[in-house]
Amino acid sequence: MKFSFALSETETEEPRTLTPSKEEQLEWVPIQKHPFFSASINAGSGCSTVSSASSALANLIAWDGASRLYLWDSNMHCLHRFSIRLGDPEPTSVVAASSSKVLQPDIQMHFLVNNISINRNGSAMLLEGSDGLCIMYLYGRTSTKDNTIICRTVKLGSGIYFDSNSSVRTLQVLWHPYSDIHLGILSSDSVFRLFDLSYSLEQPEQEYYLQPVEPGRCYNTASICPVGFSFGGEHLWDRFSVFVLFADGSVYILCPVVPFGSVYRWESIAEIYNDAHTFGLKSANSRAVSNSSIAIAWLEATFPELCHQDMEGGKISALKAHPHAQFDASLSLQGPLRKLCHGGGEDDSEVQGAICEGRAVDFLYNSVSKDSILVTAWSSGQLQIDALADEIQPAWNVGGRPRFCVDSHDHICGLAMICDSNPDEPSVVKLDQPLDDTLWLGHPPPLLRLAVVDLALPKIADNGSLLKMFVDPLIPERIYCLHGGGVDSIVLHFLPFTSQTSGKDETMRAPSVHPILSTCRGESCSPPLCGLVALADSVGYSWILGVTFSQECILVEMKSWDVLLPHHIDVSKKPGSSEELPEIDPPDIISKELLSGPKVDIIPQVSPNLRSMAADSIEGRSTLNQYFKLFNENYVEYAHKVFFELKHHAAQLKKIIDDQHARLTEAKKNLLKVEEKQPRFDDRINHAVQVHEHLEEHLQGLRDLPGVRRKPLSRAERQFKSELDRFTGLELDALRSSIEALNARLRRFSHSPQGNASNSARRQLALRRKPHLPDAQIAQLRASIEKLSLINDENSKKVKLVESALIDMGQV
Repeated sequence: MKFSFALSETETEEPRTLTPSKEEQLEWVPIQKHPFFSASINAGSGCSTVSSASSALANLIAWDGASRLYLWDSNMHCLHRFSIRLGDPEPTSVVAASSSKVLQPDIQMHFLVNNISINRNGSAMLLEGSDGLCIMYLYGRTSTKDNTIICRTVKLGSGIYFDSNSSVRTLQVLWHPYSDIHLGILSSDSVFRLFDLSYSLEQPEQEYYLQPVEPGRCYNTASICPVGFSFGGEHLWDRFSVFVLFADGSVYILCPVVPFGSVYRWESIAEIYNDAHTFGLKSANSRAVSNSSIAIAWLEATFPELCHQDMEGGKISALKAHPHAQFDASLSLQGPLRKLCHGGGEDDSEVQGAICEGRAVDFLYNSVSKDSILVTAWSSGQLQIDALADEIQPAWNVGGRPRFCVDSHDHICGLAMICDSNPDEPSVVKLDQPLDDTLWLGHPPPLLRLAVVDLALPKIADNGSLLKMFVDPLIPERIYCLHGGGVDSIVLHFLPFTSQTSGKDETMRAPSVHPILSTCRGESCSPPLCGLVALADSVGYSWILGVTFSQECILVEMKSWDVLLPHHIDVSKKPGSSEELPEIDPPDIISKELLSGPKVDIIPQVSPNLRSMAADSIEGRSTLNQYFKLFNENYVEYAHKVFFELKHHAAQLKKIIDDQHARLTEAKKNLLKVEEKQPRFDDRINHAVQVHEHLEEHLQGLRDLPGVRRKPLSRAERQFKSELDRFTGLELDALRSSIEALNARLRRFSHSPQGNASNSARRQLALRRKPHLPDAQIAQLRASIEKLSLINDENSKKVKLVESALIDMGQV
């Protein structure tokens, strides 16, 4: 069933322009001093309904990338729209129209919104909460009652995620970067779903059931609990990739995943099409030829124009993806991504995530020129930054047949498949390995560790630190991290492939970390911001705009021109070397030209018989006339320059003297203040000394207690404690709840008459089409079921053991 986005003439909003009407001239004010924020601060209202202890950081602000800023009001359950100008009138200023628009959803919101995000063309807003998902279309009809804009709002996936009988919850929801009507949702049941808003709001267009480990080989609950995902960027097969992060820090890749009807540039598709022909079909490895053949067939079926258009002189600028999937193969869940070996025989192929502590809480993909950067945030306040050391290539598991949903014309309108990880042991990729041994062999790309950044956040005993990351829209090398203590900026100074292609022979340098905003005072931290967004204009200026829980607007200008130029200090140079920096002379008040005098001599060279010459003679008069002429041309002109310079110098001297007097007056005032505060400082110092002595006595008493002599934890105990920390905040009864949900669905379906009828019909159809299973296969299935039950019992015991250990630790 198709959903139409067309609006009638009575429901359309005014055109998207910032030109004020003749009746009402807009007044532009700085965004921090907007009447909305001032009224909210004075009234004491704000985003206080958003709990700071929620499972994720809230973000109730969004920017459409042009001239509109949106803020969700949790008290009024409406969306405020601000018209903004960047760099006007000053290059570093951000102003907004004094009158903002109020966008009201046309349905009642029965859940608390904790995240909003806008699609690519700025026509729809995602309203996300723990108990609901809604899509709000931003162009509606104007209400005459309170001068608000009533916008059409629809619910998304309510039957899958928010049913009272379902325990499935959403983990992360993102707009697809190449489609305005597709949303990707990762849920707690390890299923990634892609919804097409123009087709159905309840039935997903594509479903991928993620199975990172083989059944019966799960030794860690965190390895099967997903945390978040991210779409790829504008780089080869990355644009068709989905990166999935699990709680233990392992990262997997799904490729290719393409929304039906999404649009891509012709040059991008032609590049990967030619790459598959050049490095795949012409390879000497049969496996590479087979994999590249499947990829080429998929490209030609998804983009049919590749078969009919000349690759050299094509006039097509963009290609539209057609619905297609392999009928005899399902996508492979590539991963977990492993570290890159540096040669030799050492085994450096361990999965990423073993260095950082706690559990993974957020994931970010960032494409910078030729590099694909993966950033994983941990609950301990650490950021793990890696780069893909090889290109991503599609991979399928032949034999796993997907399920299709077709319309009356036999056109594919939906698909679902189970994505297993490769059962074969992943090969170790080394730096010195030849190129032909890695291309199109189905191996996931390895990771090159760039850095591990420790933000030194305060320890939180419950669930650890919550972090959220996003990329600067102007400088992709800069990453912002929002956490409970404020906002930090991380700038990457080394990118392996980008530095290599640019011809720079640089060594690996650690990224620089700069705090931008801080919400901590001493050891106590106030609740984080309820919204944060990065703004950038076309000139090269960027800002960070945040909104607090009391709806106070904070604007921070970000310096961009020197952010990628770290200071270099040559420690090899000695202070007495000849290459020291030259001393800088103070500026001259009077020019050296005037101090050196006139350039021409005032008294010229004369003949020796000048004294015998009479003044009233013809020769004497001529000589005197020449003297006066030289005097006027040189001395008078020099005197005029000296007068002008001294006059100008007097004003400058007066300005300097006045400045010195002002600074002297200010210094005297500061000295008086210091003298007034000096007694209080002495009292505080004396009090601090007394407290220090008291604490030393108290510490000495504590040292004599018997509990201080306890032995430190052993290596096995520390390892077990780290595993317990990773379990914290996860669904410890994930396996038990999934089994109960499956049993409930089985009982409900078996007792329903439709289920009995459908089961009998399916059974008869299966008996007609398929022969009876052999006894050996039936026995094998029974043995597998018995083994599965034993594994479930063992997992239940492990869960109870972990729960008891957590209770004991909480009591301690």
